[in-house]
Amino acid sequence: MAVKFEQALLDYPQQRAGAARQPDSVDQSDRRVPINLRQSGPTPVEMLISTRVRKSPYWHLAYEAGCWRATVYNRMYHPRGYVRPEDGGAMLEYESLIHDVTMWNVAVERQIQVKGPDAERFVNYVITRDATKIKPMRGKYVILCNEEGGIINDPVLLRVAEDEFWFSLSDSDLELWMRGVNVGMGFNVTIAEIDVAPVQIQGPKSEALMADLFGDAVRDIPYYGLMEGQVAGHDVIVSQTGFTGEKGYEIYLKEATKYAEDLWYTVLAAGEPHNLRVIAPAHHRRIAAGILSWGQDVDQETLPFQCNLAYQVPRNKEADYIGKQKLEQVREQLDAGRPPFSHIMVGIRFGGGKVTDYSNDFWLISGPDGGEAEGYVTSPWYSPELETNIALAYVPFDLRAVGTRLTVHLPVEYAAADGSTAVEAEVVEVPFRPSVNPNARERARAKGIDFAD
Repeated sequence: MAVKFEQALLDYPQQRAGAARQPDSVDQSDRRVPINLRQSGPTPVEMLISTRVRKSPYWHLAYEAGCWRATVYNRMYHPRGYVRPEDGGAMLEYESLIHDVTMWNVAVERQIQVKGPDAERFVNYVITRDATKIKPMRGKYVILCNEEGGIINDPVLLRVAEDEFWFSLSDSDLELWMRGVNVGMGFNVTIAEIDVAPVQIQGPKSEALMADLFGDAVRDIPYYGLMEGQVAGHDVIVSQTGFTGEKGYEIYLKEATKYAEDLWYTVLAAGEPHNLRVIAPAHHRRIAAGILSWGQDVDQETLPFQCNLAYQVPRNKEADYIGKQKLEQVREQLDAGRPPFSHIMVGIRFGGGKVTDYSNDFWLISGPDGGEAEGYVTSPWYSPELETNIALAYVPFDLRAVGTRLTVHLPVEYAAADGSTAVEAEVVEVPFRPSVNPNARERARAKGIDFAD
């Protein structure tokens, strides 16, 4: 991989000359701030570590475990690589995920607590799904939309008590939004970040490891179910959730700033018999499962109907919520064959060299003739099980049908064997391969309906 990267830098002027002419041809007239589709290529700069960005309670432990690169997520440093490229990189980490068990530092999933007599009413007002149907010690994947229907966050929502919810955030600052909402609405709740930091335990051996930590009761936790427990004598909440499509759990440590080391080392020790490896979030597996990454696949200008999240907009929720009027209007427009947006998300398979690391840019997509760009790739990776590159991508609404032929314009480091950077692609079904626990979208589809409660 290091050699590929060096070559990419050498070839960068050629790469940019071939791609720079195309981005302006992609229709982004329905966005206020267009996605930056300039094909700028790799920019090998060093990340500045300062006190302006928070270090999580597990940051030093991740470094100790071999973390060599990071990104910023929710204004925290987030480990994104442990195995060096010359030793196998992210693809070797992936092997541990699909064959054994892995631990991830995901403290960047900041926990925003909503607590008080009106907690259920407030939560029901800010999420699109029906909060009244979430029982204590259960969770759901939810979205929150702005008044224009754009997705401002897609957290896992945990109901830890009748009057208490935790929003386990994706990469946008939801606390300030919810506080602002409540200034105007006046619900009787408190809204604040709490000192809770999760780790994810993911992979086929995760259940066995969790049973060693918590006893056999953990085996009975349903998908999106919760239980209370202790690790090294410290209180935690356990959920059967994760960012992979594999069997997995999250351990939410209370008072994490005090007890991070105790949890981390205890899990490492318990994981030794199960061949546990500390890894970064495995985006190759979440792409295969059709799991979205906020800021990469969706943002506040993306409507749920554009990105496979239409099932998050229920047809039977009577209570009002932020964005409801707009989302119902958009659904009517779609039902009438008049989509109010130019592009829609699809899954694609495509050729070229194996994509084995994060992309630097939103790669451009054109029609099968390879002409001007009409769409763009958001999340690409190589799937060893499917033996092909796969990606989530946005294409014009009329090109959404499964089987549609496209062309993906790759950077030179992923050129095809013949040196071509314009490779064939095809629209395919999402998810690309089954998950251990089918998500609410797949369960709704199996029932013949287009929404989940």
